[in-house]
Amino acid sequence: MQAFGDIRRSVAEPDFQGVTVQPLVRFEGYELILGSSVDSQFGPVLLFGSGGQLVEVYKDHALGLPPLNTTLARRLMERTKIWTALKGIRGRAPVDLHKLEELLVQFSELVISQPWIKEIDINPLLAGAAGLIALDARIVLHPSDTLEADLPRPAIRPYPLHEVKTATLFDGTEIVLRPIRPEDEPEMIAFHGSLSERTVYQRYFSAIKLETRTDHERLSRICFADYDRQMVLVAERGGAIIGVARLVRIANSGCVEFAIVVADAYQRRGLGRLLTASLLDFARREKVRTVIADILPGNREMQDFCRRMGFSLRSNMLDNTVRAELVL
Repeated sequence: MQAFGDIRRSVAEPDFQGVTVQPLVRFEGYELILGSSVDSQFGPVLLFGSGGQLVEVYKDHALGLPPLNTTLARRLMERTKIWTALKGIRGRAPVDLHKLEELLVQFSELVISQPWIKEIDINPLLAGAAGLIALDARIVLHPSDTLEADLPRPAIRPYPLHEVKTATLFDGTEIVLRPIRPEDEPEMIAFHGSLSERTVYQRYFSAIKLETRTDHERLSRICFADYDRQMVLVAERGGAIIGVARLVRIANSGCVEFAIVVADAYQRRGLGRLLTASLLDFARREKVRTVIADILPGNREMQDFCRRMGFSLRSNMLDNTVRAELVL
């Protein structure tokens, strides 16, 4: 009561809105900072690192772009020096890294879903074996007279949840169609391992080895999709990827390049049609003018499939392929 009275007397009466009483934090932990500010080019940018009173002295932090998933959150934390300590050193128990990942993901979702936030930071964020707790936080909003159209937009388009849907194959098998996610890399490795040599040759025009197709850098470029530049849809059944279809924008044009590959066990069951139709719907919503695909001359099945989907075909004698083209 004495502390309450001291606070009340020190604050002008019109500005006094009461006090918040919280329990004293008694567990040991590391002081972190988690924040976001607006960059003139990239829009909202996230910051994570060592926090507390010496945050400007240590300058141990990493930057990332929202939205995050658990994989991106882990990569962001790994780029800081405090990361080693969070895993446990000198007999101290490690921080619950899964909970910390989830906090970063939820924080990034807050930044994306509330574009009126100009600056926000939690400092310090106390992280220890006993849990996570925000000891102080600050939020700055954009001026109230800012037009909604002028609010900063994130550099990376959020995961397009509206593209997730269920579908049924010709034989009644239920599947899920959804955009690819960064954490799909292990499933993509398994998917490539299920493809026959014939399927690989028809898709990539050469017998590319499994080690090359599942190289981490290659799969990272596919799984970490920038949805403004490409859309990669996967078909999933029971947690396994059984088909992949991809649209990639061609720079400085209204065209996209189309490619698709279906696991051998699911070919001729209507999966290719479902994936292609979903991608073409997406292309129409994105105001794409033309969809093109190059096919081997001997791949009659793919040529017939493209004709049924509305593509026109013509031979390209320069590189010995068949060009399929669909004007939307």
